[in-house]
Amino acid sequence: MISASDYDFLSRFLKIKSGLALSKDKQYLIESRLDPVLQKFGLPDMSRLVAQLRDAPPAPLVEAVVNAMTTNESLFFRDKSPFELLTATILPDLCRRRPAGQPLRIWCAAASTGQEPYSIAMLLQENARLLGGRKVEIIATDLSTEVIARAQQGIYNQFEVQRGLPVQYLLRYFKKNGELWQVSDDIRAMVRFSNLNLLQPFSHLGMFDIVFCRNVLIYFDIPTKAEILSRVAKVLTKDGYLILGGAETVLGISSDFVAGPQRGYYIQAAAGAAAPVAFRAAE
Repeated sequence: MISASDYDFLSRFLKIKSGLALSKDKQYLIESRLDPVLQKFGLPDMSRLVAQLRDAPPAPLVEAVVNAMTTNESLFFRDKSPFELLTATILPDLCRRRPAGQPLRIWCAAASTGQEPYSIAMLLQENARLLGGRKVEIIATDLSTEVIARAQQGIYNQFEVQRGLPVQYLLRYFKKNGELWQVSDDIRAMVRFSNLNLLQPFSHLGMFDIVFCRNVLIYFDIPTKAEILSRVAKVLTKDGYLILGGAETVLGISSDFVAGPQRGYYIQAAAGAAAPVAFRAAE
């Protein structure tokens, strides 16, 4: 059982390190998620863990705690709508606006174990005609070094490839290795993975035409969401697209973005679009 003072410390610690905002009733979550960390580092209880975190903690312990507490749920073509929007609206529009041959850049800001960026890469292969021969660079980042390492390998079990992945894509873009499936070399080569904490500066990544920042802002408090969205606006081209998760919105949080003419994406407010009455992210 975690004490109230230890819980308060861990809540503040996680907020500083990852942006995760825990409410007062999440003791069970900390206990269940951090129990494997206690075992891994030979710590007898939560109080001992907190004591180590207070006193110049070793980097591996800090990383293990943050990795354990950040949710890394993902699946291929999650929610479907954003991917349909990508091929039906976003790519055709950007390719119309851009000079022939000018590359496009896509950022997956919460890539988890890689299903989202690999889904995008497969769609680009399937819809190459939309690109008119131009190259597309996909940058995929995540806070957790553990999941990024796994994403780079592109290896998934049977359960994972059955979640949202069309059978024809599985046969076309994966290689079977025993009971596991690995994303083909050409698809993996389309994605560049790196570790990134959204609380830290990310302007070094360069400018992007499309930013997928899905199902991560829901874990932050409103000031943190607003600050991240403000910095996202600075790395998104003026006519670029921001795609959030189904439970996320910019309404009442950011003045940098307004909902696009079609439901499911956001554009820069500076682009001159009037904000519609209803805001809603892709479902």
